[in-house]
Amino acid sequence: MAKLTAAFVRSVKEPGRYGDGDTLFLRVTPSGTRSWIQRLTIEGRRHDIGLGAFPVVSLEKARRRAFENRVAIADGRNPLAEKRRARVPSFRDAAERTIEATRARWREGGKTEKIWRQVLSQRAFPAFGDRPVDAITREDVLRIVAPIWSSKPEVARRLRQFVRLILAWAQAHGHVEHNVAGEGLDGALPAMRRLKTHLRALAYQDVPAALETVEASGASLAAKLCLRLTVLTAVRSGEARLATWSEVDLDAKVWTIPAARMKVGAEHRVPLSDATLTVLEQARELDDGSGLLFPSPLNRGRPLSNMSLTKLLRTTGLAEQATVHGFRSSFRDWAAESGKARELAEAALAHTVAGVEGAYFRSDLFERRRRLMEQWSTFVTATPAGKVVSIR
Repeated sequence: MAKLTAAFVRSVKEPGRYGDGDTLFLRVTPSGTRSWIQRLTIEGRRHDIGLGAFPVVSLEKARRRAFENRVAIADGRNPLAEKRRARVPSFRDAAERTIEATRARWREGGKTEKIWRQVLSQRAFPAFGDRPVDAITREDVLRIVAPIWSSKPEVARRLRQFVRLILAWAQAHGHVEHNVAGEGLDGALPAMRRLKTHLRALAYQDVPAALETVEASGASLAAKLCLRLTVLTAVRSGEARLATWSEVDLDAKVWTIPAARMKVGAEHRVPLSDATLTVLEQARELDDGSGLLFPSPLNRGRPLSNMSLTKLLRTTGLAEQATVHGFRSSFRDWAAESGKARELAEAALAHTVAGVEGAYFRSDLFERRRRLMEQWSTFVTATPAGKVVSIR
């Protein structure tokens, strides 16, 4: 086979494949694009390996690359595998791609991504963030997880889970053969004791006094109204903080929270009691053009921060007795003690009913829930106006 010349490579326009000998070919497409191909037999199978496009890769450089590949095969190496390995992402890059691929499943406005980034940046990235994912070993993972497995079990559990998911992404894309953060670690880590904890919550009888205490505080109007709506509707704080006027139908007295903002991923209709309508009427003066019910008083156009309601409880002295989420427990206790139907209370909390009962349950019991939430609102707003109670 005659050798190619630099002049021929520059001038050839006829589509086809032109051999240079020693496994190297110049490929010319109908559009005139020219690129280098090397045909090799590796481990008994024929492969065409791209060596780059002309003129970025000259004839001389293509011959050199082809020679290096033949030497690699003679030495028992696999140049195709080495080329593939050169494209393996670092753990940090794989983490970014995993977060990007997973973000759509996370609740809008939630804290999931923040937790991922915090745990990884503090624990995993310093250890092997810049290392290719296929170079990470089981010992590397144990080195960051084992020391905190017993002393900081929640952090350790999350750390292992996040590393495992990132390496699962890498495995699915062919960058690693095995997930070294998978079940193989179980034998090296003692079983983690499961502790059932309950969020701090006020006795339901103390909720009216707590709302009076909040009302009399010097907190921002946005924070006070947001907490009040959260308690009156028994929703999660994030659902209230990110609420928009477009979700509210004042005529129908219903607030529809879209599925993207719900923990269970399903749309939730909230009946609006007379007391909640009063809250919304007061919230009108907070309008900053963002469409948010409760925009931040510090950052125009942004919602209240996820710590704003917690801070409100702290400044009023209520935080030692209750968390914001704990008011949902107060509502649930009130419903049980008042003899309200279980399915009504669970539907009001947007809980998914499990088992056979849940499989056949289709109604959201909206009209019955409207009466329930009106009764709850009447109860928690029953403290005489002006009576401020400090809970100790």
